[in-house]
Amino acid sequence: MRVAEAARIDRPPKLDGTLNDSLWQLAKPITDFRQREPHEGQPATEKTEVRILYTRKAVYFGIHCYDSEPSRIIATELRRDVSQDLDDHFEILVDSNHNRRGGYVFEINPLGTQSDGLIVEEQGGTDGSDFDRGWDGVWTSEARITADGWTATIEIPFTTLNFTKSDSVIWGLNLKRFIRRKNEEDLWSAYRRTFGITKVSEAGELTGITDIGSGRLFIIKPYGLARYDKQTGQDAKFPLTGGLDVKYGISSNLILNLTGNTDFADTEVDLEPFNLTPFKIFIPEKRQFFLENAGVFNFDIGDQDQLFFSRQIGIDPVTGQQVPINGGVRLTGTLGRTELGIMDVDTRSSGPNPYANYAVVRLKESLWAGSYIGVMGIDKRSGNTQDSFNQTGGVDTRLVFFKDWFVDAHMAGTRSPGDPSGASDVGASLSYRSNWLDGIVERRKIGPNFNPEVGFIERTDSNETYGDLTFKVRPEIRGVRELQFEGFILNAPSTKNVVETQEWQGTFRADFDNGAYTDDDIADVFTQRITTPLHIYKNVFIPNGLYHFARHQLTYGSAQNRRFTYNFFERFGGYYGGTLNEFRVQANYRPTAKFSISASETWDRFRLPLPNGNFSVVLASLQANYSFTRFLTFTSLIQMDTSNTQAVSANVRLRYNYRPDSDLYIIYNVGTQFASIAPANPPQVRETRFAVKWTYSFAP
Repeated sequence: MRVAEAARIDRPPKLDGTLNDSLWQLAKPITDFRQREPHEGQPATEKTEVRILYTRKAVYFGIHCYDSEPSRIIATELRRDVSQDLDDHFEILVDSNHNRRGGYVFEINPLGTQSDGLIVEEQGGTDGSDFDRGWDGVWTSEARITADGWTATIEIPFTTLNFTKSDSVIWGLNLKRFIRRKNEEDLWSAYRRTFGITKVSEAGELTGITDIGSGRLFIIKPYGLARYDKQTGQDAKFPLTGGLDVKYGISSNLILNLTGNTDFADTEVDLEPFNLTPFKIFIPEKRQFFLENAGVFNFDIGDQDQLFFSRQIGIDPVTGQQVPINGGVRLTGTLGRTELGIMDVDTRSSGPNPYANYAVVRLKESLWAGSYIGVMGIDKRSGNTQDSFNQTGGVDTRLVFFKDWFVDAHMAGTRSPGDPSGASDVGASLSYRSNWLDGIVERRKIGPNFNPEVGFIERTDSNETYGDLTFKVRPEIRGVRELQFEGFILNAPSTKNVVETQEWQGTFRADFDNGAYTDDDIADVFTQRITTPLHIYKNVFIPNGLYHFARHQLTYGSAQNRRFTYNFFERFGGYYGGTLNEFRVQANYRPTAKFSISASETWDRFRLPLPNGNFSVVLASLQANYSFTRFLTFTSLIQMDTSNTQAVSANVRLRYNYRPDSDLYIIYNVGTQFASIAPANPPQVRETRFAVKWTYSFAP
């Protein structure tokens, strides 16, 4: 195991993005970085030095990323908490509890732009990123591009880490550097290709911190909101309101969150989806209260299905309409080897949605590295006399063997009025991951009345068998990094063995050294039974029946080390007795660090043997971002959906981060903020909203 040591200082170093302050020389530099990509275990192609200092109140990181071609450093993002994958960047993992299961991640690019988040149970973000960006901490950073690379200085207060222990401190630590033009990932520890920074159990250690002051977390964050709100068919409203969020560290391992009259006016709008399937559509959570420590409540039951899905609270799943939240409380953290999550949220009646209360409890007992056994309980009570309660319970486990073999299993059940039978979900899988082969075999049986109303489940009444193999090779071909050949098969009849869903697919992928890629389905063959007429477009419904069809796909994404990037997607073939051609193109241009623009268009051309079955649907979006500074940003998004009678929507947002964790927002929105997750593309609630929201975060 790798070990680093922090040096004690009496005053903070100068935090100007340079390492000119002589205090930095008191720390022994960390230098031995190894490649995870492209050449696992080889020394990094560019030198990196990290020095760590601390005072009684904070820890400081001084980073020097040497570069033999500093003019080719890529730094284009000034917005906080936006993905930095298109930039050079540096990540710091701090496992302050040293439980080797999760930790805080702090990310910075050569412009000093911040992003942060959490790793829980060695799982990254749902978007495939290294960490879940839902957590926001208070820390400061500056960076400079220099004649020999780029440098950065970072201050992380112990209060941000909710760290109260003062003597003989040992933290888990890992460091990662990404060099965009080389598509190179360098780590201090856990540099195996199947590991990465999320593999907290393989992180190194930081020693030397002792005799520090209490770092108990205590933050109060009130907000004020003035708003104009006009929904279709209703009178305009002019609410003037406010609310409060509180974070309190009960101990180093437990954090209490309180929220009152919770508001999500500043949450980014959803991109409008167009659902081509008879199943629900999964849309990730974006609201801050539910994003923070969300990984603690994860209970994965297969594919994108979740026993707990927070978008079921405060958003109508069919119309996307917001349901007001009176308040909530959340307790998360660890007690010894047990990870704990408790949440209770209360919503008031709004439109067709009656008042409701949601209580959630999640426990995970750590076994060995990456392994756990857990339980979850969810209780929903509502004012709906026909559906006054819904209860969900489950047990799950993940067992890791020899670092590369994984066993996942779960059992879950639900209770609703009438106590219908067949309300269970049982599944298990065995998977393997290595540099040359990924594989999974899975069995799952879902009863016809399994109904987790506070979860997300794509289908019920299913007896699924699934198998997938992906072979990976790294040929000695100039510019080619990896070739992949994947095949999977899915057989999901009903629990009475009636054919419902079958699919098999063969796929070829290629990843290139410059970040370009291709992802091509040679064949994707479906059998699908429709049991309720599927609404696709206006007055077009696909009738009930058993359908067989095959499709093919071509995808290409351009090099990611350029200011102009693009990708296109073409899928064609059969579709429920007719044909469907899907074409999508996306482009992104970043001429300066202050300005970026992106555009996308999807064209779906249907030819169905139905009345009015020949039609096309176009979805398009245009987003422009301008950053006056790292702390003052403007974003605009225009969307078009020709399947909607009111096809155009727009969102404009100005954010001023006038002090850490404190913001002023000015927001204008026409259309929908939150999209429906229901199948069959139901009509959405359309609104015109103008809002001014102010937040102020302070430690009493």
